[in-house]
Amino acid sequence: MRTETGSRGPTVVRRPIARMRGGLAAVGALTVMVGTACSADGSEPEEVENSADVSQMGRGDVPTEERDDLETVFGEAGVEGTFVLHDADNGTSTVVGSESARERSVPGPTFELLNSLVALETGEVADVDEEIEHEGSGGARSLREALPDSDVAVQRELAERMGSRDLHTWVDRFDYGNRAMDDGNGNGQEWLEGPLEISPLEQTVFLAGLARAELPVQVEHQQALHEVVLREQEQERSLYATEGWNADADRSPGWWVGWVEGREGLHTFALRLEGAGQEQMELREPLGRELLDELDVFPS
Repeated sequence: MRTETGSRGPTVVRRPIARMRGGLAAVGALTVMVGTACSADGSEPEEVENSADVSQMGRGDVPTEERDDLETVFGEAGVEGTFVLHDADNGTSTVVGSESARERSVPGPTFELLNSLVALETGEVADVDEEIEHEGSGGARSLREALPDSDVAVQRELAERMGSRDLHTWVDRFDYGNRAMDDGNGNGQEWLEGPLEISPLEQTVFLAGLARAELPVQVEHQQALHEVVLREQEQERSLYATEGWNADADRSPGWWVGWVEGREGLHTFALRLEGAGQEQMELREPLGRELLDELDVFPS
């Protein structure tokens, strides 16, 4: 069903979406069995059936409101982008660039949120301050140091330690994007190179679980990430954010994702710019902040 406002207001389109499994839509499932991943306490979660969604479209299970008038934010900057703002309290989303909001692409370094949670939960790192030796420049960094910079080398090291097979289990438990991990590959690079993909709408649903500490890992591990990704506090509002872009991959999308918590409630967001150069990718946070301001969530 499609409804539009009158000429005095912005274009608004509402599309109710059918309820589906796990809060996310699954279109065309491929079923594979994966191994188990141990938690930090030594227990093993039940073996899960991984239902990898091999379709190209990902849909957050929420009604959406389109703001076509705000697409000028991207147009005036000379970039192609999508922005989703999810109201976690009433379960609705505002979408700028609706044609791409349900399309999936690799999460890139934004996968660090899930990857770090799993590393903490399984005991690969004791806490966010433990230094992690890796092959990248800098030698060793903690999650507290690496997460604000979206340090790919640190996250690659953790992913390789856990391996695709164990990560596959956790990706499925989190119902993350298309949940597609290549068990045979085993190098833990699927979040950078594919086949793991997630849509902007799905990013915001995952982030709502993290922001509320409702994901299926220990609450203290989620709260530790809150502390690390806190960017700014102003006028009784707190901004939490991280970004991601794989400069080494051809046409890799750039992300700026996070949430705002304050007197207006909890809002999660995901901005994605389509593949472009360094100059355009540096616009991710400024454009995201502009849209948060335009939508009266976080003043610029």
